[in-house]
Amino acid sequence: MAAAAPSDTSAPHIPVLLPSILKAVAPVRGVWLDGTFGAGGYTRGLLEAGADKVIAVDRDPLAFEMAADWSGQYGARLLQQQGVFSKMDTYATDLDGVVLDLGVSSMQLDLAERGFSFMRDGPLDMRMSQDGVSAADIVNDAAEETLANILFHYGEERASRRIAKAIVRERALDPITTTLRLASIIEGCLPRAKPGQSHPATRSFQALRIAVNNEYGELFQGLMAAERALAPGGKLAVVTFHSVEDRMVKRFLTARAGAGGNANRYAPQIEQDPPAFRLKSRKAVAADAAEIAANPRARSAKLRVAERTDAPAQEIDAKAIGMPMVKEV
Repeated sequence: MAAAAPSDTSAPHIPVLLPSILKAVAPVRGVWLDGTFGAGGYTRGLLEAGADKVIAVDRDPLAFEMAADWSGQYGARLLQQQGVFSKMDTYATDLDGVVLDLGVSSMQLDLAERGFSFMRDGPLDMRMSQDGVSAADIVNDAAEETLANILFHYGEERASRRIAKAIVRERALDPITTTLRLASIIEGCLPRAKPGQSHPATRSFQALRIAVNNEYGELFQGLMAAERALAPGGKLAVVTFHSVEDRMVKRFLTARAGAGGNANRYAPQIEQDPPAFRLKSRKAVAADAAEIAANPRARSAKLRVAERTDAPAQEIDAKAIGMPMVKEV
């Protein structure tokens, strides 16, 4: 059955750092792949900036349902592909550009029945593709140690063991199936948030969402897929929203641009693969004050852009880019 559309669409979706992306990859032309279609902000921006065609990829079928009222205006210039961006090179090759926005979609947060938000009561779900293991499955079935590791490694939650212990205690009384009950359990483990601080459940909900959707694995595989899918001269633009993702993207691009260097200057020179990317800048691009005022979601966003060379694509080890891994998820 199709998911319901959001009841409130009065607040327009504002794509984060879109002007910065378009400036960094200009001129926009040829065939692009938007690996995180969402509400379509990047796709529309690329098409209007001059892309001949955009392949819009999203694992969430709701994204394409919501785009039905405007996607037709682009005709054959817009190709919609339900799937995961880690498989982008099976959808297209010789691309002129790839763009990825790794933030959770506002349309998902706005739907209480999707279970992403601790601010709205709904089933504890969090599945972007609407199938597979849910957050409720993990919360109610995972071992206490596994829960603690998920919260710590994926959410950087320092109180992970305390929260995991409370979850295990509470689920023994009654299964935890709703977002607000889980949020209440987490709140009971932590000091009350001061004005201006994030909600106490923020990190834990982020961690569970990442685990449910294998987001770090998708990012790792997606970066390598982009390397395989891009044509020489093609651009890769990635927007991240927290430090772990940004670190993974930074380390991947640094390694694949041959800019890692030797840890010890006295050690023998290590033979490296030919650089597969040229960095547009070593420093990430952040939103300016005006964009943050207009779109608070942009506050934590970072953009990294690189250009593909003609070197052959290579595999890279996940540990080399600092990908957190939790067993038995």
